[in-house]
Amino acid sequence: MCKKIFIAATGQHCGKTTISLSLMHLARKQYRRVGFIKPLGPKPIMYQGRLMDKDAALTAEIYDLHDDLDCMSPVVVQQGTTKQVLQGKLCAEAMRDQILQAAQTLEERCDFVIIEGAGHGGVGSVVGLNNAQVARMLDAPVVMVSGGGIGNVIDHVTLNLALFEREGADVRLLLANKLITEKREENLAFLRNAFADQPLHVAGGFNYSPVLANPTLGRISQLLKTPLHGDQEQYNRIIHTVQLGAASSQRVADLLEESTLLIVTSSRDELLVMLSSLYHLPEYRKKLAGLVIPGSTEMSRITKQILDDSGIPYVRIPGTTAETFATVKDDVSKITAQDDEKIHLIRTLAETELDFATIDRCLHPAKGRRKAVALA
Repeated sequence: MCKKIFIAATGQHCGKTTISLSLMHLARKQYRRVGFIKPLGPKPIMYQGRLMDKDAALTAEIYDLHDDLDCMSPVVVQQGTTKQVLQGKLCAEAMRDQILQAAQTLEERCDFVIIEGAGHGGVGSVVGLNNAQVARMLDAPVVMVSGGGIGNVIDHVTLNLALFEREGADVRLLLANKLITEKREENLAFLRNAFADQPLHVAGGFNYSPVLANPTLGRISQLLKTPLHGDQEQYNRIIHTVQLGAASSQRVADLLEESTLLIVTSSRDELLVMLSSLYHLPEYRKKLAGLVIPGSTEMSRITKQILDDSGIPYVRIPGTTAETFATVKDDVSKITAQDDEKIHLIRTLAETELDFATIDRCLHPAKGRRKAVALA
């Protein structure tokens, strides 16, 4: 009989997809055939000639699930879908049937199926397919992923639990994710106390990791919609710090931290030349991940030549440094199939920070009241 688990979240950017990828890795160590489905996909892309949700395509690419592509993303929400459902031009019942059929096919093929929800609990309500409704429809035990902290987590979990309880969905476990390492056990103790009257486990997910949270140079290139110049082998290098190169050249060099992305306006020829020279030195190559060069002023021919000859990764865009800095800082990095370092780290951390055996036990039929527990 196929086991299944529904991964919900209290909101965006809680790490739901990272948890799903981790559980895929851990489940494959114990179960012969593990499947994945994103029943309602709000992020459409074309993948292998199919319209699919971005997260479903990501999981298929990482774990070579290409034989299951037809079942992994049964309903993809495109621009205008919501209005068409409300106008009666699209049938919500047909969407539910598509999800049920896809899930049933995977359950027949697999020993374990991971079902990933979309956004917070209420996403999909407009078409009658919010996370709670889909979890109940598929009769799947729910793991609810939250961010770290205490008060904010309690507030958001309480709001989401109300919806899942109303729909009759079975929330078995709260997985508090992105925990501060030093406060992990203390925060989990507070959360267990806060939800002591709820029939669910409280467990720890990943500790907060800058490597997982921070973008790569490739992500910056995609975000700014501009090709990355320079050393292409650095495309997947992870950025730990974003700084503005607004001070004197020497001061900018002194302030560089490990793997810094530096935003330098195109009129700062002397700074661009100095950074190009420093990039040849191993100690600065560790600090200087790359450059974003905004501005309407053209770089001089000799400056651009020195920049290109150095191999330092950079993107050149119009706009102001302030606009660029805000865009980069506001971006929340998402994992791609090409992020080899992040994917390797996710698998490694999953084996030390997630207790799959305890999560797996939560999927068994409940017998009486469940007590709150913490995972290692």
